[in-house]
Amino acid sequence: MNRRTFFHQTSALAAVSALPKLRAADAAQKKIKVAVVALGRGMGHVGALLKIPNVEIAYLAEVDPKRLEIGLKTVNDKQSVSCQGVKDFRTFLDDKTLDAVFIATPNFWHTPAALLCMQAGKHVYVEKPGSQNANEAEMIVAASKKYDRLVQMGNQRRTWMKDAITAMHEGAIGTVRFGRGFYYNTRKTVAVNEKPAPADLDFNLWQGPVPDDAKHDFKSMVHYDWHWFWHWGNGELGNNGIHTLDILRWGLKGDYPLRTTYTGGRYFYDDAQETPDTGTAVYDFGHAGCEWVQSSCHPRAAEKPLAEVMFYGDNGTMAAARDTWTIYDPKGVEVSKGKASTAGTGDVSHIGNFIDAIRGEAKLNSPIDEGQKSTMMCHLGNMAYRTNTVVRCDPKTGKILDNAAADKLWGRGSYRKGWDVKI
Repeated sequence: MNRRTFFHQTSALAAVSALPKLRAADAAQKKIKVAVVALGRGMGHVGALLKIPNVEIAYLAEVDPKRLEIGLKTVNDKQSVSCQGVKDFRTFLDDKTLDAVFIATPNFWHTPAALLCMQAGKHVYVEKPGSQNANEAEMIVAASKKYDRLVQMGNQRRTWMKDAITAMHEGAIGTVRFGRGFYYNTRKTVAVNEKPAPADLDFNLWQGPVPDDAKHDFKSMVHYDWHWFWHWGNGELGNNGIHTLDILRWGLKGDYPLRTTYTGGRYFYDDAQETPDTGTAVYDFGHAGCEWVQSSCHPRAAEKPLAEVMFYGDNGTMAAARDTWTIYDPKGVEVSKGKASTAGTGDVSHIGNFIDAIRGEAKLNSPIDEGQKSTMMCHLGNMAYRTNTVVRCDPKTGKILDNAAADKLWGRGSYRKGWDVKI
């Protein structure tokens, strides 16, 4: 099924051009009607939206009927207005009263789904990383501009750590030269074809625009292990690395890195997983640099990093966690601490920022063009890993320079027959 089953492209584009942003004068009175697509991570969206005043969850979409049942019960038990559940999110895109769509699907759906929603005149909140490849990163940004829709990426630390980065940019540790981000976990082996597939799940719709992959039976990868296969996912770099890479790039005031490397491997298990469980991605912005250190299958408990992100400046070090930070002098002596104004708010503050922006009362903390600069660090890192090369790019555009092998990984190439993924 393609989008034309539900509405004609010409009428949809005409509707977009006629949709103004919500006027500030109407903001307080206007109830924002939203939909949430995919109810794994999407249940976090649901929980936050139910806490934000004057927001109605009008639709939930999910290809797994058990998840949909749980989601509907959660919403309808707490919301006075009934919420409608659907399997295919495209069925509600022609609802003119719907203001925004929250996309919490697997990565390979992020950009295709966002394009359909924007073309239907909806604002979009899309989970990280927002794109599965570099070409889609360009597409989702271009679509936001073309259709004049607000698009916020779900990298919540842009809201939670705003106060910490502001303090650093105001000179808390002097000129910043380098940053480090960490991700440690205790993931187990990926047992493809050994897990039972969820009953009654629509696998055709789950895969959507992505072509079949003859090498793997994806049914056993639902709902999570698709992350570890290049055809669908972005490995740990795009799964969790995006969070700290985004803060590192923000703190260092960089756009795109001059050089990117990513080395490591699948060291802990001999299984079907394609992406590395251990590695280090290193980025050079010219004026400063950073690295992301990954240990997905070993907790490295003895190391105990001071925080998720470390910044090193001429006058000291900042250790920044989700909503706190600590400043150390050049000798490592603690000199001050800080706590974010959003401490303890969880998803509510970042999603609330998006709702406020729709009302015209705030600017997005993570607009998609800024978010995708950080996501490009993930794509560039994975290109470097898969080609065993140093990937160089234009620091203003992110375009790869003189690397034919990496260029071949820039986009998906083609989508499933019947799907029209374009701006």
